[in-house]
Amino acid sequence: MNFIIKHKLTLIGVVAGSIAGYLYCHFIGCASGTCAITSKPLNSNLYGALMGGLLFNTLKKEEAKPE
Repeated sequence: MNFIIKHKLTLIGVVAGSIAGYLYCHFIGCASGTCAITSKPLNSNLYGALMGGLLFNTLKKEEAKPE
């Protein structure tokens, strides 16, 4: 449970990115089926989750360590 609280913003980014990846695949997608990321919804979800997690992780402020 402590892990979830500590990485809350990153996990929100993973969920938001996964949803965005699915929506991109559904509405824009790849007509020919040769696109590596958008040819399958699973690939789009995983790529979106990775990008969302990385993006939201960069927004997290680091805690100052007491000396």
